[in-house]
Amino acid sequence: MVNVEELRKKIIQELRKVHDPEIPINVWDLGLIYELNIDQEGNVRIKMTLTAPGCPVAYMIVEQVKDVVSRVEGVKSVDVELVWEPPWTPKRMTPEGREMFKTIFGYDIVEYWEQHYNK
Repeated sequence: MVNVEELRKKIIQELRKVHDPEIPINVWDLGLIYELNIDQEGNVRIKMTLTAPGCPVAYMIVEQVKDVVSRVEGVKSVDVELVWEPPWTPKRMTPEGREMFKTIFGYDIVEYWEQHYNK
């Protein structure tokens, strides 16, 4: 048996080490991880997406996620499923991700998104 909450914290810490190559923000704070399920045995199931379906490095990012999570002490197995529904939007970003984006690119992507696409 594993402490699921402690394991979750460790996994999120590791997911923050995997970055989208186009937007230099990690997959957790970008909001690319839709589900992170952990059972009492340490089996981890992740549903994730990417910012765009045509991402040429999709396979690489999924493998990086699987690799970093599988190295966390207490993880028995990892299954990562790449999904496209619902489509990713900047609204899925964590507050930390949103701040990182503002620092890097100089504007609030969520405000921009709401003004231009959420009409």
